[in-house]
This record gives sequence, C-alpha cells and structure tokens, in this order.
Amino acid sequence: QVQLVESGGGLVQAGGSLRLSCAVSGRTFSTNVIGWFRQAPGKEREFVTAVMWGGTRTDYGDSVKGRFTTSRDSAKNTVYLQMNSLKPDDTAVYYCAARRSPYGGSSRVPANYDAWGQGTQVTVSS
Repeated sequence: QVQLVESGGGLVQAGGSLRLSCAVSGRTFSTNVIGWFRQAPGKEREFVTAVMWGGTRTDYGDSVKGRFTTSRDSAKNTVYLQMNSLKPDDTAVYYCAARRSPYGGSSRVPANYDAWGQGTQVTVSS
C-alpha cells in the first residue's frame, strides 16, 4: 500500500493559480491511479481529476475541466494538481487518493480508492 501526503494549499485570490503536490511513498505500480477529490463543508466529496501512474491519460470533473491540470513525475514520486482561474467555489479541502488499477469500477468514485492523504485546505477569496 502506498502512502500519500498533500501539500501546497493556501489562500489565493479569485482568478489566481495554485499548485498542489501529492507525495507518494511505498511500492507503486504502472496501473496505479492517483485521484484528486475535494470536499467543502456540508457537501459531498467531489471528484476533481485522476491520472494513471504509468501513463498520461487523465480524466476531469466537469466543474474543473479546462481550468485544472494533473500531471505526475514518477522520478520524484509526486503527482501535481495545477489549478488556474480559481473561483470561490473551488474552496475546499483537497485530497489525493490511490487505487491499485483503473479496472473494476470508476476512478471518479471515492469508494474505489484504497489509500488517502490527509488533505490540504484551499481557500479562494472573492
């Protein structure tokens, strides 16, 4: 099982940018999927994006498509979430998560992930 630690959250003005990092430790496999989710108070955990560890194919939630980009650097054991054109509605705790493979269920579903980071707060001011 891998261990995940998010970092890079903070306060940013609307329209600004922020980059989150997810440090991955432990044994990784090319089929691993690293997903990003976010959760605001009183709301359900929402899918943001996902990327396969051994590839570059990505998937994005409708609310962030065209604004957020995920990438991975296997040499640094890190997955990034680049967030541009931030809106106040993007304010949430952001989590990265890992699952063994993209098979057997949608990578948009939190229950299909095996490991989670502790989360990092992102606050976007108006």
